[in-house]
Amino acid sequence: MDISPRAQHFLECGIEECERNCEFYCNNCHLKLCKQCKREHLKSLTRKNHEVVLYQQRKRQLSVEKCESHPTKDLGMFCEECQVPLCSVCATQKEHQGHNLFTDLETIFAEKYADFQDEIFKIQEYFLPTLENLQKEIKKDSSEIKQIMNNIRTSMKTEGETLKILVDTVTSENMKQVDQIEHSLTEDLNTQDKIMDDYITYLNNLVKELHIFLSPEESQKLLSQKKPKIRSIPETTKPVTPEFTAGQYSKNDITKLLGKIHAPDTKGEKREIKSMDSVYNTAMKPTHKQMNENRSKSDVKQTLPLPASVAKVREFNVPGVESVYHISIDQSDRLWISDNKGNLVQTDLQGNVMQKIETSGKGEGYHTVTQGGALIFTDKDKNTINRITKDNNFTEIIKTADLSPLSIYSSHINGDLLVGMWKIGEAKVTRYNKIGKELQNIQKDNKGQELYRTPHYITENINGDICTSEINKGVVVVNKSGQHRFSYKGQGSVFRPYGICTDVLGHILVVDGHFKNNTVHLLDQDGQFLSLLLTQQQEVKYPRSVCVDDENNLYVGQFLTDTLKVYKYLQL
Repeated sequence: MDISPRAQHFLECGIEECERNCEFYCNNCHLKLCKQCKREHLKSLTRKNHEVVLYQQRKRQLSVEKCESHPTKDLGMFCEECQVPLCSVCATQKEHQGHNLFTDLETIFAEKYADFQDEIFKIQEYFLPTLENLQKEIKKDSSEIKQIMNNIRTSMKTEGETLKILVDTVTSENMKQVDQIEHSLTEDLNTQDKIMDDYITYLNNLVKELHIFLSPEESQKLLSQKKPKIRSIPETTKPVTPEFTAGQYSKNDITKLLGKIHAPDTKGEKREIKSMDSVYNTAMKPTHKQMNENRSKSDVKQTLPLPASVAKVREFNVPGVESVYHISIDQSDRLWISDNKGNLVQTDLQGNVMQKIETSGKGEGYHTVTQGGALIFTDKDKNTINRITKDNNFTEIIKTADLSPLSIYSSHINGDLLVGMWKIGEAKVTRYNKIGKELQNIQKDNKGQELYRTPHYITENINGDICTSEINKGVVVVNKSGQHRFSYKGQGSVFRPYGICTDVLGHILVVDGHFKNNTVHLLDQDGQFLSLLLTQQQEVKYPRSVCVDDENNLYVGQFLTDTLKVYKYLQL
């Protein structure tokens, strides 16, 4: 946690004439030591009980101050009850009689020193970069808002122009229909008018003819003529005129036609910030006992095997996701990949998207693929588990009552479904068979203690162990009967596990996504730490997901990028 200048000479051993690198520190002697001098230093019988730790974990040397009440004595103790520094004489005085907790003042100083360094580190390495990222997001959002609103304006204008064209088209067609009706009715009336003209002509001719018989000269002929029969008046029809029914519409009808803008009344989604409070409140302020335990762990860590050789094979981008929070192997050439926004895509090994599904899933391992090739994914909004077969048949197979299913894994041993689920105050892992029948509930250890809080990721080892990863709890492993085997909480004071998987040798691989670590831990099936597989030297930044395929390729997904990186780490 030391904050050092960017460039400095390497730290040398404090033993005279030794020029080797300093690695250790004697808290009793306040002496810098290399590995060889450390061994020599502890060989002396007078120094065999000295506390020698890694240099980074040394106690800070406190400047010597004299006691005001006893000027000949140095301040060397701290009364925890009174919260004041003391000399050896003060500790025997009346005002401190009965006080049982006196701590070495140098230890208190070291803790305070570490606390302030922690705060500086948090500000420089977390808060300031986080704020810079947030400002970038805000500026990006502002630019996107302008573009989105311009697109909306363009769409509205296009809709209005389209409606105008439709109005003109309908009006023109109606006018044409009116013209056709008018022409037909006029033609019919003209025909009737012509019939009337012919009938009038007929009547006028008949009158002329009859007048002839009425003349004196034709009186004899009139006697022999029959009474004329007048043809009946031709029938005519009154035209049926059309009616115009005005359209019934309102402003709302026009709005429906043109569309309307919806301004959601819900608050915007909070920008994602990697929370550090819980980490620093618990892990960064250890007790004296915890500090000693951490030192012991660090000393042991030096003797652990070196990380396996890891080589990057390739990398590719996956369009349709913003980050890569979980990976499920589909077929030898297919993957299902999800981010923390509910996007779930199927892709080939070149990053070509085959299909995409919108889900309620976020930053957890909420999907898996069965040996038969069916996709299984959880819906934590509806508390259901769904299956999509290869031919895209969708089926709801399980309801999880009042618990939200977070993570799921399809067993390669027997096809059972292992589901991590939770609600406020309760969490468990449930085993279902292939058809969704509940077989087993795992919730507490043999002491009655809760095993889980929020099981975000889940997998199964080759020996049937069920392995879960929880961001705020660590790795929890139980056997196939549900008996707690072990828990793993990392190698240092800070551990933030995300994705978890196992390989053909029974290794457990778990992502440590804490921004100071950015690595993948390799454990054996009994929880023994083996190595750090990936670090920032392998260009891994903000890892979130991990998966191993049948050819022992290691896939690693990261936060804030859709790039998937593939490595080889097993030499089989």
